[in-house]
Amino acid sequence: MTATDLRPEPDALLAQARREGRGRLKIFLGAAPGVGKTYAMLEAARRLRADGADVVAAVVETHGRAETEALLQGLDLLPKRAQFYRDRILHEMDLEALLERRPQLALIDELAHSNIPGSRHDKRWQDVEEVLAAGIDVLTTMNVQHLETLNDRVARISGVRVRETVPDAVLDRADEVELVDLPTEELIARLRAGKVYVQDQIARAVQNFFSKGNLTALREMAMRAAADRVDAQLQEHMRANAIGGPWPAQERILVALTESPVARTLVRTAKRMADRARVDWIAVTVTSATPSGLPEADRDALAQALRLADRLGAEVATLHAAGPIADEILDYARRRNVSRILLGRARPRPWWRRIGREDVARAVTNQGRDFEVTVVSDPDRGRSPAPIRVWSVDRDPRAYGKATLTVLAAGLLALASDRIFPVTSLSLIFMTGVIVVAVRQGLWPSLYASFLSFLTYNFFFTDPRNTFFVIRQDQIMTLVLFLVASALTGNLAARLRDRAMAQRDIAMRTNLLYDFARQVAGAGSSVAVLDAATSHVSAALGCDTVLMRPGPLGRPVIEAAEPARDTLDLRDASAADYAWTHGEDAGRGSGTLPASRWLFVPVGKGNKRQAVLGIAFPDGRSLAPMDRRLMDAMTDQIGVALERIALQSDLEQALVTSEAERLRAALLSSVSHDLRTPLVSIIGAASSLADPTLELSAPARATMAETIREEGERLDRYIQNLLDMTRLGHGALVPKRVPADLREIAGSARHRLRNALSRHQIEVTVPVDIPTVLVDPLLIEQVVMNLLDNAAKYAPDGSSIHVTAHAEDGSAKLSVIDDGPGIPADAREKVFDMFYRVGEGDSQRAGTGLGLAIARGIVEAHGGRISAHAAKAEGRGTRMTLTLPLSAKDTPA
Repeated sequence: MTATDLRPEPDALLAQARREGRGRLKIFLGAAPGVGKTYAMLEAARRLRADGADVVAAVVETHGRAETEALLQGLDLLPKRAQFYRDRILHEMDLEALLERRPQLALIDELAHSNIPGSRHDKRWQDVEEVLAAGIDVLTTMNVQHLETLNDRVARISGVRVRETVPDAVLDRADEVELVDLPTEELIARLRAGKVYVQDQIARAVQNFFSKGNLTALREMAMRAAADRVDAQLQEHMRANAIGGPWPAQERILVALTESPVARTLVRTAKRMADRARVDWIAVTVTSATPSGLPEADRDALAQALRLADRLGAEVATLHAAGPIADEILDYARRRNVSRILLGRARPRPWWRRIGREDVARAVTNQGRDFEVTVVSDPDRGRSPAPIRVWSVDRDPRAYGKATLTVLAAGLLALASDRIFPVTSLSLIFMTGVIVVAVRQGLWPSLYASFLSFLTYNFFFTDPRNTFFVIRQDQIMTLVLFLVASALTGNLAARLRDRAMAQRDIAMRTNLLYDFARQVAGAGSSVAVLDAATSHVSAALGCDTVLMRPGPLGRPVIEAAEPARDTLDLRDASAADYAWTHGEDAGRGSGTLPASRWLFVPVGKGNKRQAVLGIAFPDGRSLAPMDRRLMDAMTDQIGVALERIALQSDLEQALVTSEAERLRAALLSSVSHDLRTPLVSIIGAASSLADPTLELSAPARATMAETIREEGERLDRYIQNLLDMTRLGHGALVPKRVPADLREIAGSARHRLRNALSRHQIEVTVPVDIPTVLVDPLLIEQVVMNLLDNAAKYAPDGSSIHVTAHAEDGSAKLSVIDDGPGIPADAREKVFDMFYRVGEGDSQRAGTGLGLAIARGIVEAHGGRISAHAAKAEGRGTRMTLTLPLSAKDTPA
């Protein structure tokens, strides 16, 4: 390895930088309940506390076990947060108190726990993430059946579907995983002794989840999960500290697909070896900056073999080699701590085709002495071999024509310089021409130019001239060296050109991905995402592209296409339907419906499929491995963007539903209070008047009749408010604007509310010469009535309520001022919301909380505005101010 290879990897250093300032997470992992995870966590916590650590038990579930409760003695316990839910008081971990307490270490039991609805996070593992982000270390516990990726396997083995799951990424990010294990017989004995469940649940648990076979399988899964995490930590340590592999801690198989005839055999062999050894395996293909000369069929075969490995459960990757392919394979194997490498033996080729061609299997075998290298031969090698192409050259005649013209130009320049420079120096002119051809046209045209330059130089510039004969021995050596030097120089220049073009292609793909990610991240709708996706995929791969989503009948239909199209033929539509239904690739280049011209891949994983992406190349070729890697990256971006928009839509719908539920509850509460109260008064007074047994005096009867009238008017105002609010909500309230006098509007509102305002002194101060306003007089009168009614509810009996108006800046301002307790500054905008009332004493005030909301709606429908202010400097009293437009004839010029 070179000095560059021994440097720590940037990704590993970046991961370390992200962890700085973040708390450390240790997970006590068990196979089943009752193995002693909480007990082990508490023992570890007591040891750390004895060493001086600040430890807080945020939530520890002892399940009534005395030995576990004894370990809590002496630890700081964080009080739980009480929360009312479904007519019960439940207790959850107090996340806010824990973050405020900020201990050095927090004990948070049962990582997979689901929080009570209404908590800050749905799941406890999300609470743990926030605690870790605050720099607090966490000890927690979890059973292996709660891992998201093992959920289906646990259900198949035990017949029990675990509902509470934890994403595997949480376990992957853990700084330490400690396996807490008990032998199966000992765990069953603890269960029978009542140390896991209560007595009436024991028999059912032993027969079902806690059967010996289930526990054995769960123990194996727990051990493997812990081993995988330890192996991942080992690889992170090696990358961060520039330690070259392999370290023989765990076996891992790498299969390198470089030879097409044996590629599928290699994949199957690696699968069998991995299954027998029960280890992970990786399948890779390598693209090189130097053209390999592989026919299109061979490239398709390698791509199909890589997809086969993916279907068989391998981790797949496509590597890009800037230099020799063998070096890239070995570097990758060291980074991944691979122990065994499988390669295919190179097919037999004529000797002239082996010149300059890398024998990958031999190079890996010779250089990878610290690996176990297995070379697999083609099983059909002894039968009828596949035809071998004799040459793999650039067949474009224009390239050779340009090479001929370049040599011709070099020859003319050399003839012109023949009398100025010595003959030996003229060869440099031809060599420069060869370099130009190599850079501009590639390897084979440069070799052609080298040979043509050799002939030209020999014919025109060596003695005897104008012949191909050479007499002098020194000139023979010069010609030979010229031919070799020009060929080598052209070859090197062509390789540099190929690598530069490969780097340019990588940069172009990176820019495409960046631009695509930026566009889909900023898209506000699924239509925008689909349109951006089809155009970018088509431009990146040079193919026709469609994106399909389920239609009314549940079958995928085209929602975006580049170039535009509406339908597919029956064969292609069947492949798209299969990809959507089964979540697998279908169509050309896949193992399902390969006769289709299109390749369809699902967008989104598992049950969260969002769409189906289809691509088709005009020339009918299949997708190359490098292009597949780019397409997969773009497909992931499309899936994330579509899921984000779906979640955003669900959130908006949930907010609408929540607001509707809040308004419904507020309306029911208002109706139950504000309808029932006047009705009770009316019924009571009417019953008294109708009772012949009661001897009521004339004043008493008049009082009861007045009560019926007042409460009836109050009920009428309430119903009118509900009707006005309904009209505002449906946009049916259209003002009929005419010039109106504010003095008349204020006087009429005062008269109509004379009974409700009888306990207050009403003072109306509106100038006689105030300009008219362009409003609907009846609606604005209703607004003033609502403001006066609101002031009368909160102002003390006997106090004054002032109504004032004046013109200012082309508009008229009308204010209603009371001497009540006032409105807090932070509530002066909220009082205009439906059903909102100022907190203190609201429940004792009659009213619906609709009057001010209706006032705002009416005023804004006129193009005006309404605001609330304190009437006095100390904050007491309220000033409600309307700002209304003047009529055209009174508007200042």
